[in-house]
Amino acid sequence: MQWCFMLISRILLLRRNEIFLFVTEVRKPCLKGLRSSVATAAGVDVPDKMKSRIPVVLLACGSFNPITNMHLRLFEVARDHLHQTGMYQVIGGIISPVSDNYRKKDLAPAHHRVAMVRLALQTSDWIRADPWESEQAQWMETVKVLRHHHKELLRPLSQEEGPDQGRAVSPVPAAVPELKLLCGADVLKTFQTPDLWKDEHIQEIVEKFGLVCVSRAGHDPQGCISGSPILQRYQHNIHLVREPVRNEISATYVRRALGQGQSVKYLLPDAVISYIKHHNLYSRDDSWNGSSTRTNEGETS
Repeated sequence: MQWCFMLISRILLLRRNEIFLFVTEVRKPCLKGLRSSVATAAGVDVPDKMKSRIPVVLLACGSFNPITNMHLRLFEVARDHLHQTGMYQVIGGIISPVSDNYRKKDLAPAHHRVAMVRLALQTSDWIRADPWESEQAQWMETVKVLRHHHKELLRPLSQEEGPDQGRAVSPVPAAVPELKLLCGADVLKTFQTPDLWKDEHIQEIVEKFGLVCVSRAGHDPQGCISGSPILQRYQHNIHLVREPVRNEISATYVRRALGQGQSVKYLLPDAVISYIKHHNLYSRDDSWNGSSTRTNEGETS
């Protein structure tokens, strides 16, 4: 009887090892970065049930001043929602902090905000920080940031044309990833603010790219859509996501609390809190504290 029990235990251990090896192999492409994920979406080693889904990359633009747990939560909730539709497979996420030329009050220098985003994403295997927007000499409109990243996503696919550029090469069947703007419902509401967004930019965002909007207390995203002819026309490309757990962490509140010497633990990742303390950011005596009150396109602040 004891011999039989030992045999069963070894069999179970073997099965557990096989499962572990399988999970490890599945996760490897995620750890190699977003471009390898695009290649995976093009038909390399994708489970059968995912092959018919449209690959999607989520892009969030904003100050991230500083990045909070709410920003990270937006990505997770949005990914769950898109997967549950049965139409999409989220293959990556991008966080793009604005440049210093946004000139918003209390905006920390871009290199600090990018560094904090990278620290916050240390535990994520599918979201990455991108410094391109933050390094631009002038403030970039959201639609221009979307165009840039869409072009970057298409680059790996265009490289598959082959070395003989003068010879016609049979195209490789590939699923072109869609890039969608991820935001909170407060950003969707800013589309109604006069002279804040250009109509042609709003149309390009919702028609060419698409919008994934996560609910926030006190906002009526469906009402915003109903009140805009452009949003109504392309509402099939606007995904309204309900956040099941109320999450009202505000970067504005975080900055205020830090300025008053209050605790922000559990509102931000611990690595970000340590970075803020080390560089003395958002304190009353910080040397970079600006005074501009510039208001531009809505953002995930």
